[in-house]
Amino acid sequence: MSTEVEVATTGIKVELPKAYDDIKDLIRIDRLPHIWCPGCGLGILLKLLARAIKNSGIPIEKHVIVTGIGCTGRIGGYLRLDAYHVTHGRAIPFAVGLKMANPELEVTVVGGDGDILAIGGNHFIHAARRNDDINVIIVNNFIYGMTGGQYSPTTPKGAKTTTSPYGHFENPFNVPLLAYAAGASYVARWSVLHQNELYQSLLEMFRVKGFAVIEVLSPCIIYTDRNAMGDAVDLMKVIKERSTIDHNANLADIDIDFSMKKIVLGNFVKRERPVSYG
Repeated sequence: MSTEVEVATTGIKVELPKAYDDIKDLIRIDRLPHIWCPGCGLGILLKLLARAIKNSGIPIEKHVIVTGIGCTGRIGGYLRLDAYHVTHGRAIPFAVGLKMANPELEVTVVGGDGDILAIGGNHFIHAARRNDDINVIIVNNFIYGMTGGQYSPTTPKGAKTTTSPYGHFENPFNVPLLAYAAGASYVARWSVLHQNELYQSLLEMFRVKGFAVIEVLSPCIIYTDRNAMGDAVDLMKVIKERSTIDHNANLADIDIDFSMKKIVLGNFVKRERPVSYG
């Protein structure tokens, strides 16, 4: 049996399989089908995040989602809980304000690599430095997907984008190293293919006191098309075949380069540091 809803604006009947019964009350089924491209990993993240929220042991009414601009920023609109869609790069300071006003809230930022680490980069490092007690999920698809395929702070050196048509010449951020060096209490990296590990990491994120960061690797058809890598499924195969899990990895050695020969995943950092409030 499945849950079926007719979307009023389109007349399309959308079904959620029975396997989703545990989270159907958290998903805005009336807004499906979603806008994301076939092969995008954001639908997987939405499912896992909803399931982790449901099983976090924290009352649903205490959970708040804050998103910025971009494909990832649409996640909050598909969750049936308090969610705020804010201006580009400002999701973290908005989330910090919510947490300061009401420390009982479990505030989670979900954003893309461009939104969080480019225009929002300064907010990211200072929230980590202060060890603000919020969660930040960075969906890394190595590019600005929604706005036309420009390079982002995580685009590998050598990759082609609309703003680096002959190959990107800058070095990308090593996200876990950056988060750790700035002061985050919890740092992890998983892909949308590693669903059980990512789900468990999301649950752990909710238990952490302090600034918690999860980098989520997710395929993007814009990136693969620009770099003659086939479609998003082909990038999924690359991530699956070349990923290794090493929780004790030296963070200085886990960069992701254009060849993607080595993709290191894991729960890298969990430490106790004083938080700025709460």
